Amino acid sequence: MEPPTAEAVLQSVFTLYNNPNKQEKETASKWLEEFQKSIHSWEIADQLLQRKHDLNSCTFAAQTMRNKIQNSFHELPESAHESLRQSLLEHISHITLETKPVIVTQLSLALADLALLMSSWRKPVVTLLERFSGNPHMMYAVIELLTLIPEEINSRYLRLGANRRKDVLTELETDSSLVGDYLLMCLMNCNDNELLQMKILKCFTSWVNINAFNLSQIGDNMIIAYSFQLLTNINTKPEIHDAATDCLCGLLQCLEMNNNGDGLDVKLFNGILSLEEAYNASVAQEDLDKSMNLCRLFTVLVESNLVRMVAGSEAATPHYSIKALELVLICVGHYDFEVAEITFNMWYRLSEDLYQRNNEALTAHFKPYVERLIAALYKHCQMEADHEGLIEEGDSFKEFRFKVSEIIKDVIFIVSSISCFKQMFLILQSPNVTWESSEAALFIMENVARNILPEIMQLGERDIPASRFNQLCAESEVVPKVVEAILNLPSNCHIAIRYTSINILGELCDWIDSNPETLEPILNFLLCALQQKNGLATAAANALQSICSACKKHMLGHISGLMEIARCLDGFEIQTESAIGLLKGISIIIGRLPPDQLTTAMQELCGFQVRALGQLTSGEDDGLGLKKDRHDPVFWVDRLASIYRHVNPTVADNDVNPCVFVIVSNWSVLSRAMECYKNDPKIMERIVRCIRYAIRCVGKQAMPILESLVKQIITIYSGHNHSCLLYLGSILVDEFACEPSCIEGLLSMLQAFIEPTFQVLQVENGLKNHPDMVDDFFRLVARFIQRSPFQLLQSPLVTPIIQCGLLACTLDHRDANLSVMRFFCSLLSYGRHDRANELRSIVHGILMQHGESLIMNLLYASVFCLHSYMLSDVADVFVEIKHLSPHQLEGYVQKAVDALPKKNSGGSITVTNEQMIEFVDNIVKSETPRAVTQALQEFARLFR
Repeated sequence: MEPPTAEAVLQSVFTLYNNPNKQEKETASKWLEEFQKSIHSWEIADQLLQRKHDLNSCTFAAQTMRNKIQNSFHELPESAHESLRQSLLEHISHITLETKPVIVTQLSLALADLALLMSSWRKPVVTLLERFSGNPHMMYAVIELLTLIPEEINSRYLRLGANRRKDVLTELETDSSLVGDYLLMCLMNCNDNELLQMKILKCFTSWVNINAFNLSQIGDNMIIAYSFQLLTNINTKPEIHDAATDCLCGLLQCLEMNNNGDGLDVKLFNGILSLEEAYNASVAQEDLDKSMNLCRLFTVLVESNLVRMVAGSEAATPHYSIKALELVLICVGHYDFEVAEITFNMWYRLSEDLYQRNNEALTAHFKPYVERLIAALYKHCQMEADHEGLIEEGDSFKEFRFKVSEIIKDVIFIVSSISCFKQMFLILQSPNVTWESSEAALFIMENVARNILPEIMQLGERDIPASRFNQLCAESEVVPKVVEAILNLPSNCHIAIRYTSINILGELCDWIDSNPETLEPILNFLLCALQQKNGLATAAANALQSICSACKKHMLGHISGLMEIARCLDGFEIQTESAIGLLKGISIIIGRLPPDQLTTAMQELCGFQVRALGQLTSGEDDGLGLKKDRHDPVFWVDRLASIYRHVNPTVADNDVNPCVFVIVSNWSVLSRAMECYKNDPKIMERIVRCIRYAIRCVGKQAMPILESLVKQIITIYSGHNHSCLLYLGSILVDEFACEPSCIEGLLSMLQAFIEPTFQVLQVENGLKNHPDMVDDFFRLVARFIQRSPFQLLQSPLVTPIIQCGLLACTLDHRDANLSVMRFFCSLLSYGRHDRANELRSIVHGILMQHGESLIMNLLYASVFCLHSYMLSDVADVFVEIKHLSPHQLEGYVQKAVDALPKKNSGGSITVTNEQMIEFVDNIVKSETPRAVTQALQEFARLFR
């Protein structure tokens, strides 16, 4: 853009915030975005800050300055860094308590980021304190700066690099005593200004969070004592209460990572225990925010002591810190379930640790606490007594109950599912029990029901006292009583009780399989429920699916009833997903029928869906009913896909698959659907998914439809570029590329895909904007290499494919990048695994031609583009190259390392010669992908 003037920027800012014309606002917004990207914005933002024309222009200028430093610092030569620093310090010096917070924050962020980036600025904290600490009017600005400097150290925008970050942290540790003294002085001189008090606490916390303070020296720090004082005082304002809580939580987390506090941990532990009274006061005053803060503090107290608590409780006497669980349980008993929810992650962590240790004596110490947790959650899960119907989807209470389900499944092994089941059953048998109490007890039972059978089966395997064995066996006898009670529910019981009871039957599917005498009455009960409304039919469908999946052998005798259910499926009030699930259950049973019966049943089951889809594709859909979803092809295609996916007969190698006749018969309708809906990517994706399951169902016996299918997807792809067709192509390659008669046709299919694919991917941002296409294309190519490597690697297609793969190395989309890496691994593996020696020379030639570019791109991607968790996939490629040619790998890695920048935009050393030598050595010597991954991750941190 042309060099703009400050006046032009002011005019655009005014238009953006004040002009009522939407089109002109949009134009101004786009122009300002382009302005911020230009190199001219540095100088003009500085001018606008000096002018102080109005609030909006100052805010925009401060945001621009911060944005430029974070994202475009490389634009400035090192010679300009000092003048930028002086300018920002000058702007900061004009901040007062009256300055708008947004401007203070943006300017402070800009200066904090500059202090971290600008390696020539030594001791920025000392500079700030020397220049401003003597001015009481600058207290607010200095505290904000001192807060942001440690907070920004790990900013992903700055890319400081591990070396610079280490230097800065060392420097901040040295300066921490100065900061601590300054904050104490501010606290004593802030004249009860609540904003400053809150800022002081936040600043102290930010330095605690980077472990800058020597913990052994701050045990008596006045700010810590002040935090306790604030939390004890029932009149503390909410914002300061939050800051005090954050401060103590930060200290606890710091101690957890580095327990060298010389008694600070005990002081904090005892101090937090003493806050129980403050918590009770917050409950009495119905101050939910304070209750949640204190609950969070108690929870973090447990988490910070968790390792010591569990390890120290392996003796007869548990570790002293187990007392903190009492505080947490008090919070779980709070009247508002949001408070209890804060503790859930802590219970999960505790259960994980206990499960890994697998020590019954140790687990026994925590059993009473988990029993109390479940009792409290049972109460929280009770509906209101006047609640009618079921809990609606999206309701926060329903979401809470889902989280309760998850946490109960995590911790239930500590108390045993059987004893929990019995405890809830006793509640059901209590005299005058309310419906909401019964439903909540049933809900808890639902979440442990699936574990009942495994626990019963394990009873005889354990070396336990006979008395305990008899007790557990007696408890397990509760299950038949519960089932009997459910089957005899009175007709006038609350719908929520009936709904949860149906869910329990579904969860007891494994127990039902071991007790087949209960199957028929349960099926009759569920069949009645299928004919109900208001959610009961959906629950019954889900339960039936579970029972079909678990009780395959026993359900064969009920196939006629299941087929009748399928015929009446559209007459039931069932959610779409549950109907598909029910078809899954029926299909599983059909798959166990004798071949002749299987073909007939499958043809009938598919027929309901195929007829409707045929009507839609021919435009004759009047007979599909009034419901809108019946006129959506996806409704029928997904049902058909579920059948194809789950009818899995056992077929001998040379026998005809009984599903072939049905799939070939139905092909014409699916083919017509593809042609009919080729303009709609969502519908096409579902149709392709259905075809995929059909092909997988019968494998090579789908040969009768192969030729027409390939021709059709090539034609459609050339005009519509649906990436799902590439995925379908990979399925065809997987199933048919081992057949010599099919290879030429499949290779032609790949060639037909390449041109339209590359046209999309080679435009600007093509790879970034179409990750699904990258994913599906390279999955297709990788499958081709795995199934028919010789034909592909000898073809002229391989070179453009490799070049596209080299470009796609930097794509930071997990699935797409994984497919690219697997393609390279599959390709390179034939350089060492090909026993016939036919491909080794081809692969070695490819490595000679493209190896250097491949390693260069992989290393660049690892350092600058990919997330750390994605580097394990990159490591697999490094390992393949090492196995193929270790000497070439070393040379390629050395050249790639040499090409990386040695300094960052702030002038600090990114990577030293010693670190480069060490990295190359680590890569060359690593024998496993895990070792290479670790080397890549550590090296990438030097640049991030």
